[in-house]
Amino acid sequence: MLKNIKPGKMKNMKTYLTAVILAGFMLFPLTHGVAGNKDRSGQAGASELLINPWARSSGWGNANVASVRGLEGVFMNIAGTAFVPRTELIFSHTTWLQGSDVNIMTFGFTQKAGESGAISMAVMSMNFGDIDITTVAQPDGGVGTFSPSLMNINLGYAKAFSNSIFGGINIKIISESIADISAQGLAIDVGIQYVTGAAENIKFGITLKNIGPTMKFSGDGLSFRGFIPGQETQFTVEQRSEEFELPSTLSIGAAYDFLFEGNSRLTLAGNFQSNSFTKDQIILGAEYTLKEVLMLRAGYAYEEGILSDADRTSVYTGPTAGVTVEIPLNKESGSTFGIDYSYRATNPFSGTHSIGARINF
Repeated sequence: MLKNIKPGKMKNMKTYLTAVILAGFMLFPLTHGVAGNKDRSGQAGASELLINPWARSSGWGNANVASVRGLEGVFMNIAGTAFVPRTELIFSHTTWLQGSDVNIMTFGFTQKAGESGAISMAVMSMNFGDIDITTVAQPDGGVGTFSPSLMNINLGYAKAFSNSIFGGINIKIISESIADISAQGLAIDVGIQYVTGAAENIKFGITLKNIGPTMKFSGDGLSFRGFIPGQETQFTVEQRSEEFELPSTLSIGAAYDFLFEGNSRLTLAGNFQSNSFTKDQIILGAEYTLKEVLMLRAGYAYEEGILSDADRTSVYTGPTAGVTVEIPLNKESGSTFGIDYSYRATNPFSGTHSIGARINF
């Protein structure tokens, strides 16, 4: 597939990608402080960027930074989208923290572009339902409702730079709003995957996500009209909104495929995730695949204090599980239709449930 890439050009590409990742290592602590600093929890905004809306990768706890393939790489590691053979479409629905009445709708596609590239687009939208408007005079509501809106639009490109090295970049457009206040932002993800081994069954991956400028809310909701004392002149007072940073993360992962007779596979994966505003995580996961039709997953995300109800600072308690059924539609073209489901344990609430439908053609 990559015979036409000249060795000199290939060497330059490898050098460039290595420089990008090394720069990420250096800039991450300089621009965002000490990673995993629990004292900074709550200081970042746009926390929806940390929510995985896809059912397949969330089923093993986001452990597959090194082995993700296809559209879900838009969240996990954009380099993984380079593996799409033709076209992949996914529709996903997530019941986030069941009982909170928050739903996440996600749609996206990845399309092969040229001999070794792939373009991706994905939209994630969070729906919080209708919330009663309350005022000082009417604290119980009764004057209408409003509906918050959180939306992320992802535009990505990935490329196979050799038979072993894959890299990509993802641009995120962030929008947060209610009826009279809104904020917009921009973030960038970069990622690399390296595949080796006699059967290409050893994988490494690294991704730097949510790097971008600060965001700030603005709008009529931050102003009010009042009177100058002793006068009848009315004036408008606008309150200042503090800027907030994005929740940047750096993830380093590895995966190993155990290949068995009968077209079955067991993949063990691990991922260390360094968070700029919350505790760092160590994530372990496993996926068993039978004839690429039935896939079972399980994972565990560990962070400091997660085993104690008194010390836990995350709503997630660690365990995750998932299942996929993928049905071949056309053996000649390789097109398939699949249903994915995942569960993430939480306390409180009744867990986070995701279900998705994907088509490869």
